[in-house]
Amino acid sequence: MKNKVVSSLFFLLLSPSFIITIPDVNAQEKINFSAPENWLIGYFNPQRLSTKPHSLWFVPEFDNYQYDENVIGKLLNFDLNDVSIKVIMGTWCSDSHREVPRFMKILTAINFPLEKVTFIGVDHNKLAPVDSYDTLQIERVPTFIFYIKNVEAGRIIENPRTSLEQDILDILKLKE
Repeated sequence: MKNKVVSSLFFLLLSPSFIITIPDVNAQEKINFSAPENWLIGYFNPQRLSTKPHSLWFVPEFDNYQYDENVIGKLLNFDLNDVSIKVIMGTWCSDSHREVPRFMKILTAINFPLEKVTFIGVDHNKLAPVDSYDTLQIERVPTFIFYIKNVEAGRIIENPRTSLEQDILDILKLKE
């Protein structure tokens, strides 16, 4: 009988409904990014990513990303005057939390003007109240769409194949 009680207690403690929370005064602020009130939907200024609540994920990822200096050097040699970019992301999406700050760090490193980057936030259905949004055919986020002379040159969808900076270089090389 004692073994059954111990065994029942053990399984109760492992049960997902039995959670003991110990407050941590040093813990980072907890934000529910899945809650619609924390989403950026439609066109938005990327500076909003560096303010709360989004700064909680944006700033550490931006600061900690280490890009490939060699690839950045190659990107700096490209004429980027005719290049524009659309960034479609979900502020609720973990892939966007990882890739968008890294992407922004790369754009900063190559001195790409932010006024040539359009940011569009989407909901869980990957929809946004933006004119002609349906023509973008977004299925996963983040999606980075590159345009050269207003013609789509390529996309990075959800995760880079090699690295963000290498994938950017590969897209631009194809259109040389």
